[in-house]
Amino acid sequence: MAASGSPRRPPVPTPGPRASQSESLSLPLPRPGSSRPRPSRVRAPDWRCRPAGLGLARERAGRGCARRPVPSGHAPSLIGARAPRAADMSVSPVKRQKMESALDQLKHHTTVVADTGDFNAIDEYKPLDATTNPSLILAAAQMPAYQKLVDDAVAYGKKLGGSEEEQIKNASDKLFVLFGAEILKRIPGRVSTEVDARLSFDKEGMIQRARRLIDLYKEVGVGKDRILIKLSSTWEGIQAGRVLEAEYGIHCNMTLLFSFAQAVACAEAGVTLISPFVGRILDWYVANGDKKTYEPSEDPGVKSVTKIYNYYKKFGYKTIVMGASFRNTGQIKALTGCDYLTISPKLLAELSKEHVKLTPTLSVKEAQACDLEKIHLDEKAFRWQHNEDQMAVEKLSDGIRRFAADAVKLERMLKERMFSTENGK
Repeated sequence: MAASGSPRRPPVPTPGPRASQSESLSLPLPRPGSSRPRPSRVRAPDWRCRPAGLGLARERAGRGCARRPVPSGHAPSLIGARAPRAADMSVSPVKRQKMESALDQLKHHTTVVADTGDFNAIDEYKPLDATTNPSLILAAAQMPAYQKLVDDAVAYGKKLGGSEEEQIKNASDKLFVLFGAEILKRIPGRVSTEVDARLSFDKEGMIQRARRLIDLYKEVGVGKDRILIKLSSTWEGIQAGRVLEAEYGIHCNMTLLFSFAQAVACAEAGVTLISPFVGRILDWYVANGDKKTYEPSEDPGVKSVTKIYNYYKKFGYKTIVMGASFRNTGQIKALTGCDYLTISPKLLAELSKEHVKLTPTLSVKEAQACDLEKIHLDEKAFRWQHNEDQMAVEKLSDGIRRFAADAVKLERMLKERMFSTENGK
């Protein structure tokens, strides 16, 4: 027994159970393969702008004016899935349940649009707006659930009469409008409906077809304020958008946008919204260069949209920037803060299951600090600057051909429904 008055030793602590991996503090792991990658033969242009007074060394360190560091756990832009990082596993299961999903967090900073013609997907993810195109309508029109819409479009085309070609064209336009009208019953905002891509170099043809689509929507009780007419971002398409907006009050969504020249021309035309494509830009650089993977902040498609967003916000253009054509959720999260993002159901599902903290990477304040210079493009300057961007030239022409091909397939399907029985085939 210890002598009276001597100090007592504190009890030796008993080791408790070890914390689970998900509850322990996870430190960032070093990236595998720290050696510098081999230079690519085709390098993505540095589209980030530099704020006034920002040193070159700091810029090279990757701190563009509107590019906050991408939060830990964001997927790099790969043509496929990636293995989980330590930062992804640092959130305990309990905290993960309480944290909002990445999709819900994204909706606090960006208007989320569903890139689909599938009504069930729209009901599930509850976007504000929705976009369609010939490829999406072709896919939806072959689903059993939507055959009533196809039948109604066929009946409409026959009712108007005319040549076989005229009946098919009228049925096709009607089908686009019927899908759009049904989508509008499920969303509070607007739906984008596309003008035939085969008119991409016909200014007057696009204006006429756009007005026809608006009239068809009016016939089913839908006003033009809930419609965005999609036009290809050719010079002719941009000028058609200028006329539709200024003279007819028809809102336009300029699609197949890949170059900065296209974005500048659209802003000067005063169109409502542009859809710069992210994933297709990445596809081109992966196909034409040695580099096959990109971190989100270095993704050439992400950097393109970032520059366009910064330019629009710095110079006060009202045109909405809506990033489109995503290949993975890393690209989407790297554009948090963009005006709108239109996202496929597959990626919406992935975002709804992710529980990583999102931080806005784009903001008006930081965009206004950029030292970008305002430029003006007439037709000659537009065509030259767009032509200088090999990626944009190739992807614009390829996109037009693809949408046109799907429009032809849709018309063939309608033709078979309309005339095969009559011809005894």
